[in-house]
Amino acid sequence: MIDLYTAPTPNGFKASIALEELALPYAVHALRLGDGDQKKPEYLRINPNGRIPTSVDRDEGDFAVFESGAILIYLAEKTGRLIPADVKGRSEVMQWLMFQMGGVGPMQGQANVFVRYFDVELPAVIARYQNETRRLFEVLDGRLAGRDYLCGDYSIADIANWAWVRSYKWARIDVSDLDNLMAWNDRMAARPACQRGVSVPPRETADGTIKMARSMLRR
Repeated sequence: MIDLYTAPTPNGFKASIALEELALPYAVHALRLGDGDQKKPEYLRINPNGRIPTSVDRDEGDFAVFESGAILIYLAEKTGRLIPADVKGRSEVMQWLMFQMGGVGPMQGQANVFVRYFDVELPAVIARYQNETRRLFEVLDGRLAGRDYLCGDYSIADIANWAWVRSYKWARIDVSDLDNLMAWNDRMAARPACQRGVSVPPRETADGTIKMARSMLRR
């Protein structure tokens, strides 16, 4: 059994999508980021960085893994799926996973912050992060020319990048001419496990209670 500590963010969705794709049994522990759940001592004991997500493998002596990319690698290696076994194939997947971890996530994340949450509008800053996110999207678009998935077969690289790309509207990124990227985006969105994964954890209702979803616990 995997315990998944998460919240409804792109990085959180990476872990839940992977768990759904791999059909691993897992239980969801929804953290309220606005209330600072991720900074509480009991959580910092399993994730010293105080971020989400974190997985705890109860079948492996309560082995904790933090950082979304590391969780994807752990789950793929645990099951022998979503990552190639050969050295070159594995490297290719890792390259595109790192591309997301070091590029798409940080740049699009900053675009989200300055577009949506910053108290003062800073056009130059917004343009800087939107433009860099758009450039990274162009790299993905080029990579996807003639490919259904980033590395041939569906992999954790697709999960990691899609968890961010799917919310391009949130950062107001123009994707109108990125046909390969948008075809891949639609292809990913049609996968049942992706659909289930982005519903974890379930959203709060108006009265503050948590709606339970079938993805909360799989057997």
